[in-house]
Amino acid sequence: MRPVTDNANVKSPRILIVDDDAAQRSLLDSFLKSQGFDTVPVASGEAALEVLRKGDIGMMISDVRMPGLSGLETLRQARQEHAVLPVLLVTAYADIREAVGAMRDGALNYLAKPIDLDELLASVQQATGVSEAAPVRFSEDKQLPGHIIAHSPLMKALFRDASLIASSDSRVLITGESGVGKEVLADVIHLWSPRSSGPLVKVNCAAIPETLLESELFGHEKGAFTGAVVQRIGRFEQANGGTIFLDEIAEMSPQLQAKLLRVTQDGRFQRVGSNTEVQTNTRILAATNRNLEEEVKKGHFREDLFYRLDVVELNIPSLRERREDILPLASHFVAELTQGRARFSALVTDCLGRYAWPGNVRELRNAMERATLLSRGELILPEHLPARVRAVIQQSAAEPVDAQRLEEIEHQAISQALSKHNFNRTETAKALGISRRALIYKLQRLRELGFEVDPQ
Repeated sequence: MRPVTDNANVKSPRILIVDDDAAQRSLLDSFLKSQGFDTVPVASGEAALEVLRKGDIGMMISDVRMPGLSGLETLRQARQEHAVLPVLLVTAYADIREAVGAMRDGALNYLAKPIDLDELLASVQQATGVSEAAPVRFSEDKQLPGHIIAHSPLMKALFRDASLIASSDSRVLITGESGVGKEVLADVIHLWSPRSSGPLVKVNCAAIPETLLESELFGHEKGAFTGAVVQRIGRFEQANGGTIFLDEIAEMSPQLQAKLLRVTQDGRFQRVGSNTEVQTNTRILAATNRNLEEEVKKGHFREDLFYRLDVVELNIPSLRERREDILPLASHFVAELTQGRARFSALVTDCLGRYAWPGNVRELRNAMERATLLSRGELILPEHLPARVRAVIQQSAAEPVDAQRLEEIEHQAISQALSKHNFNRTETAKALGISRRALIYKLQRLRELGFEVDPQ
């Protein structure tokens, strides 16, 4: 299914994808194919120039830092024979000097990894002449499991991205506050992937003592340390042919980060106490509630490992950002716990919508479990909710919320951030601590309310 154009018979241009990282190459290839574009993925600048010599390429997307010819050198050589070829450069190492050099040498744009798929698509549509109004096409054969609730536009868009990313072998970094459901998203990505028949192995890096985590991940030989009475196969070997989910990745020690880096590069590692290398074919999904970019700046997390893991980032919005999901989630949990017998009073429904839910979905489920126990599976009243949750009823009665004033404050904050970051939505979203997609939804809502926001 091709993107919509003014002329349905117009053929989408072939896009040359150049990246030495197979996971990144796979992601771009599968994404652009899902949007109806023909793609030619290659692993080096030299291979890209060879493809260009054969012609019939409408656009090139290239990594900047690659062995052999760099992206910038590939661009310069390509320009000698293809003066008007649109070129988009991407890199994990956002360096302003490289960006300036890329623009000077004729690059159309310069995007930093992890690539924002919406931003990528907009750049490709602009370069190829495909209508920017074209609807984004995602995998349509994927169905959410019945226990997943995604009524809000933000969550629907998140799972559309997940359905698309799942088909590639790219590494994924899942971010979001504690309790938003990062493990649930990892389950869905594995379920939708070609590896679904293989194992999904989960490791909580924060729950295992540092001295044991290396053995847990990579295994050990008999006699490797005191208590190692038999050989043990690690989680990476168990996950061979499938997926490994590394939760709370930021809790991993720098020494272990270095060993994990090797696995992300070539799938090789050594068991503790062994000199023999083991090869594994495992897709890595990692998750954290921390800002890994900040952890890198502080020296707590390796920069090279961050960029290896962060081929694509899926940020799960907090529950307060997707209030449309609160009541459906609460109803789902209650139905699950009481076989559908319990129901909410009107005050409880109001209370659930007003509370901020700092603990997100995990806190909501715990609150519903408490409420069903106290109500004995019948009508759930405010007194059955935790005190901190039902307190919003008294607060809202004493201090009525001025919705218009809150919207004005939000508009002012977003406008100031946009201006500060030269109306760059990606940088503005980072500064505001929200996803780029969440920012776009907020801007759309403010426009509908009559506020002046950044130009579309």
